[in-house]
Amino acid sequence: MAWPWLSCILLPTLMASVAANTAPTFLKNMTLVSLPEDLPVGDVAFWLMAEDKDGDALTYEISGSDAYIFKVNQNTGEVTLDSPLDYETRPIMILTIIVSDGHTRVQKTLQVIVEDRNDNAPVFQNISASISIKETLPVGSVVTTVLAKDKDTGPWGLVTYFIEKVTPYNPFLILSNGSIVLNDSLSYNNKSAFYQVQLKACDSGDDDGRNRLCSPSVFLSISVTDQADLDPQFVRDFYMASVPEDAPMGTSVLMVEAMDRDKGINEPVTYSISNSTRPGWFDIGTDGIIRVSGSLDREQLLEEDEEVQVQVTATEKSLNIYGQAAKASIWVTLRVTDVNDHRPEFYNCTLEACTFTPQEVQVNFTGYVYEHASARIPIDSLTLVAYDPDKGSNGTFSLSLEGSDSAAFSVSPERVAGLAEVQVLVRRSDLVDYETQTVMSVQVVATDSLNLKSTAFVAIHVRDINDHAPTFPQNHYVIEVPEHSDNGYVIADDIHATDPDTGEGGHITYSLLPANVADLFEVDPSTGNVTVKNSQLLDREKQAVYYLTLQATDGGNLSDSTALEIILLDINDNRPVVSGSYNIFVQEERDNVSVTIQAYDEDEPNHNNSLLNFTLAPGPYSLNFSLDPKTGLLRNLEPLDREAIDPALGGRIVLTVYVTDCAEPFHSTEVNVNINVEDINDNLPVFNTTSYEFTVKEQDPGALVGVVVARDKDQTEANNRISFILSGNGANNFLLRGEPLGAGQAVGRLQLPLDVSLDYETQPFFNLTVNATDPDPQDEAMATVFVIVKDVNDEPPTLEPASLQGIRVAENGSHGLVAQVVPLDVDLEALLEVQLMNVICTKAGVDVGSACYGWFSMMPNGSVFINQSEAIDYEACDLVTLVVRAHDLMTEPNFQAYSDNGSLPITIEDVNDNAPYFVPNNKTFVIIPELVGLNQQVASVQARDDDSGDNGRIKFSILQVNFLSNDGTTTSFQGFFHIITSSAASLFTGSITLVANLDSTLQGTYQVTVQAQDSPSMGTAREANTSLNLFTVDQRYRVRLQFSTPKEEVGANLEEIKAALGQATRTTVYTVNIQDIDSSTRARGRSYLDAYFVFPNGSALTLNELSVMIRKDQDSLMKLLQLGLVVLGSEQSQESDLPKTLVSVIVALGLALLLALVIMTVAIVCIQKSYRRKLWAMKAAKEARNTAVGVMPSAPAIPGTNMYNTERANPMLNLSTKDLGFESLSSSSDLDHISLNSLDDNAVDLDQDSQKTKARQGELLNSAPEPDEEPLSVVLSGRQAGTGGQKQNMTFTNTALDTTDL
Repeated sequence: MAWPWLSCILLPTLMASVAANTAPTFLKNMTLVSLPEDLPVGDVAFWLMAEDKDGDALTYEISGSDAYIFKVNQNTGEVTLDSPLDYETRPIMILTIIVSDGHTRVQKTLQVIVEDRNDNAPVFQNISASISIKETLPVGSVVTTVLAKDKDTGPWGLVTYFIEKVTPYNPFLILSNGSIVLNDSLSYNNKSAFYQVQLKACDSGDDDGRNRLCSPSVFLSISVTDQADLDPQFVRDFYMASVPEDAPMGTSVLMVEAMDRDKGINEPVTYSISNSTRPGWFDIGTDGIIRVSGSLDREQLLEEDEEVQVQVTATEKSLNIYGQAAKASIWVTLRVTDVNDHRPEFYNCTLEACTFTPQEVQVNFTGYVYEHASARIPIDSLTLVAYDPDKGSNGTFSLSLEGSDSAAFSVSPERVAGLAEVQVLVRRSDLVDYETQTVMSVQVVATDSLNLKSTAFVAIHVRDINDHAPTFPQNHYVIEVPEHSDNGYVIADDIHATDPDTGEGGHITYSLLPANVADLFEVDPSTGNVTVKNSQLLDREKQAVYYLTLQATDGGNLSDSTALEIILLDINDNRPVVSGSYNIFVQEERDNVSVTIQAYDEDEPNHNNSLLNFTLAPGPYSLNFSLDPKTGLLRNLEPLDREAIDPALGGRIVLTVYVTDCAEPFHSTEVNVNINVEDINDNLPVFNTTSYEFTVKEQDPGALVGVVVARDKDQTEANNRISFILSGNGANNFLLRGEPLGAGQAVGRLQLPLDVSLDYETQPFFNLTVNATDPDPQDEAMATVFVIVKDVNDEPPTLEPASLQGIRVAENGSHGLVAQVVPLDVDLEALLEVQLMNVICTKAGVDVGSACYGWFSMMPNGSVFINQSEAIDYEACDLVTLVVRAHDLMTEPNFQAYSDNGSLPITIEDVNDNAPYFVPNNKTFVIIPELVGLNQQVASVQARDDDSGDNGRIKFSILQVNFLSNDGTTTSFQGFFHIITSSAASLFTGSITLVANLDSTLQGTYQVTVQAQDSPSMGTAREANTSLNLFTVDQRYRVRLQFSTPKEEVGANLEEIKAALGQATRTTVYTVNIQDIDSSTRARGRSYLDAYFVFPNGSALTLNELSVMIRKDQDSLMKLLQLGLVVLGSEQSQESDLPKTLVSVIVALGLALLLALVIMTVAIVCIQKSYRRKLWAMKAAKEARNTAVGVMPSAPAIPGTNMYNTERANPMLNLSTKDLGFESLSSSSDLDHISLNSLDDNAVDLDQDSQKTKARQGELLNSAPEPDEEPLSVVLSGRQAGTGGQKQNMTFTNTALDTTDL
């Protein structure tokens, strides 16, 4: 009954409220949205965020040409992606976003920027399926170029090409620009005529190389075209054929065949004979058939093994790629076979000397034979050879004799194969008679198998024989001759023999017998005169009478003889003869000589010819002796000294004694008396000098150092044999080999052993002593030997350690000489240079490859110069190590010429050449004034400086602070912030702290300009600036959350609570405080938590926005409920907003409203119990509608409600107290009011039918009372009707809730 009254009273007020409605506004950040291109369809793209000062419910929508891509939840403003995004087609979209509070529609332009992602693989563009290339294409040539494009940008659009596979093998490589380059030579015949190349293109992916996208593989067919670059080739390696020598012209002999090795061209081939051992005999046609082109003669090929060699050349018709004729040659062997086309011929030659040329063919021959020669005796001087050049049976022939005298002779052999020497033999000796016939003739006939004949005419001359002997007039002759008559002295010239034979048989030859007188006498063979042949042998003293036989012999060897008696007459022809020899041995200084010379003369005794006289011939030593002329006694006049005798004589004195007869003219004989003076050891050895100086190279084992020479005057080896002894410091390094050097001399060869070499650097000289002794070492000679060791370049060079001490070079600007590496060598003739072997570049101990190559150069003299001063960069490399070595250019062969490698470290000193730079930071800094205390950090920056030390040490400072308010004004603030610098490794951090309290009422952004400046010890500091935005969040955005647990438990679960809230809202949760709720109140919670929910862009959530976002995330909501969350509200009291409205209405209506309140109070008191029951019934009805028929919730009921925590249930309704419209009927009790809040105002219901529920509740409150029927049964029956025809009946009994009295 009171409701119509209330409606009449409130209607004007509600009308006034509508008239004063304020339009909603979008949040300031609703101007630009960035979305990743790969955002999945259905995901949340962004939220439309607007606020309405009137608190009206807002609806959202979007429009524009690109609006179809998105889908908006009109109630929540959630915008999800409805169509895929594509940066490549729509990088930027312009949307019109619209918000309406039911009264006013507000539009705003929202720019959506699509961020590129790597969602496109490269695509090959117009690639040819196949190409052709020449097989002669040079290595390194570009075969073709492919192109692949990637629609993505940045590194995602950078294409890299790959050759995945090549069939049959890969002779290609692909460059970064897509050019396929030939990497190996091609060959159509030997390698492959076709290649299939499988290509792939990939983009660069992310910065770390991952997530690369690649194109599908494409195939490129490359055909190799054959080129005329090969000569033809014969199909066989050897050709041979036979042809008879009588083959007619044009006869085909052999066919050769050649083909082009360029299989892809197969050029026709022509043939020619380019060379032949018998030109003109054969030719060849274009068909490759060799034919007979001239007359053949096998007999001309006997020295060529009956073969003709023909060189056939095959030439391609077209020139090759080099402009030359492509050709190949082969030698063909053609054997000419024999036919019987020659008759036998006769030649006047011996078999060994015959050349069987036509010029040697003869018909007439001559021979000789003695009369009455025996049978089978061949004819002399007959050189007859029969020859048939045909082969085998064609060259076999028979021989026979013809003619008038053929009966006296025979021929041999009678049958000949090829050739033979022919002999004519005596057959009947009685027919061969000189007196009958002096010349006889026969014909030798040769006949072959075809009856081809030749005849040789032989004239045989018969020789006469001797049948008479010569005779002398008498048989004995006596002749006197002086001994030793001159040679040629005629003893007898009138003794002759006669022979009646004529001719050769009558020619007489004289000779002397016996043979032992041939040395004394001789006879003229023709005249018979006997003369003295050797006057010296004609010696009466040896033989006084000689008996000779003079023989006469004719040409037939018939002879006669006569005796000759020759008597010799004496002359003084003998010299005295000395008996024996005289070889006398005496010791020097001790023995004397006494000897008698024995002599005789064989001339006639007792005659002056045989009387003797002795004299001593003058000589170098004859004055030391005396000789008796009559007796021949020889004596020495004084003692003999062996050393006074010429050493060449070996101690022997030769005296000549003349023995003379007394005849006129006289003869004398000389005899040598050898007096051997024996040596005794009476002299010591003597060196040719008392000191020697020799020079020898070091490191020369086996070298000859020098020689020493000593002499001993004794003249026999037994006394003058010299031995050497070497002594002194270092003598064991030498060998002294003694060798005789003539009589009484010896040489000592001083040399190094083969296993010993001297070292100049160890000992440059040696002082040695050499002693010389003879076989009787009573005393010895001594000489000094000074050996100088000559330095050779044998020692390896070294590097002076001090010159390898590290140096320091400043980057960017150092010039000139920076170091001097000093090579050393102990050798005297060393020629040194320094070589740079390697350069090692390191940065902080890590090898950086070739970063420092070329910074420094090394001269051969060891000077180190800066090569590229501007290139020296400390940030790239802080330590350059030059690896060097010394090289001695004069080192002898076989010795080490290089030193060990040394390292010269060059430390690069940093200079302040790099300015600091800020490290990008995606953080958003938010200041909540009530949470920020003094000296608390509110923001931070990070910076780096690539320099080191002081040059890289950064100090931060705040240059300027401006406050940009939300209304657009800018205010400068100074002294509110301070920055503190800290560092870790090379990263410097500037922490910005608050040093003065901020005004919490200011709404806007603090813009802080920070400067990073390095701190060089020298030079000007470098700096960099950056600006930070510090967004402020005022107390309007403070939200209070009530929990059913005490503050201690809330504090313990704070991190989990913040994590769940952050997950639901995607904000950063800033906690203000946690307090317990006064236990005297009837609040649902036991504690509360005040917090701010701030987005990264500095904006914050209001209570309504927070409620919407939590309702959307079921998982987070369940987690918060488990952690005790029961109520959401603002910082102000959790009382309903309806009393505030009523206050304003009371002020407007005054006393009328007071009357209405009195009436309302009375009505509420009357129906209090009915009101509560209706409320519970409506809650149960809502639960019944949300619960499927026949399904009972299994989860425990939430205390204080009739709702179950199931999938479709929610512990709290999303209704404010004013939505129920029961406030005017409620009791003024605070307990009841708080109880209502706990069920309605703080509900976080996600059910989309909440508004319909509110409408039904309004209708229920404004309708007239219905009959008392069980409301829950009515509701359940309605649910059953809406289950799609299900007939299942269900009873529902709840003893705790009975609504029959509603």
